[in-house]
Amino acid sequence: MAHYENLVAWRECHALTLCVYRVTRGFPKDELYGLTSQARRAAFSAAANIAEGAAKRGPNEFRRFLDVSLGSLAELAYALRLSRELGLLSDQAWAEVDELRNRAGYLTWRLYRGVAKRSRGTQMP
Repeated sequence: MAHYENLVAWRECHALTLCVYRVTRGFPKDELYGLTSQARRAAFSAAANIAEGAAKRGPNEFRRFLDVSLGSLAELAYALRLSRELGLLSDQAWAEVDELRNRAGYLTWRLYRGVAKRSRGTQMP
C-alpha cells in the first residue's frame, strides 16, 4: 500500500486535525473532557486510521480503516455543528474548519472508492 504521507486524503485530514486543535483551544475549560476532547479525538482518528490502513497488507483491510476514518469525519461534523450552535465556534472558525472537513471527507471517500475499485477489479456505482 502507499505510504500514508503521500496520500492527499491523509494530508487533508492532518490539516483538519491541526485546525481542530487550534479552534478548540478557546473552548471553555468545562468542555475539556467533553466537546474539546471529542472533536480532537475524531479529527485525530480520521488521519490516524488512514495512516494505519495504508500500512496494512491489502486493499480490503485498507478499506476497513478508511471506513472508520469516514465515520470519524461524520462524528467530527456533529461535534463541530454542536459547538457552533452552542456559540463555542465563531462563524469564521466554523467556516474554516467546515471547509477543511468537507474537503477531507471528499478526498477520503474518493480514496475509499479507488481502493474498493482496485480490490474488486470493477467499477463501483
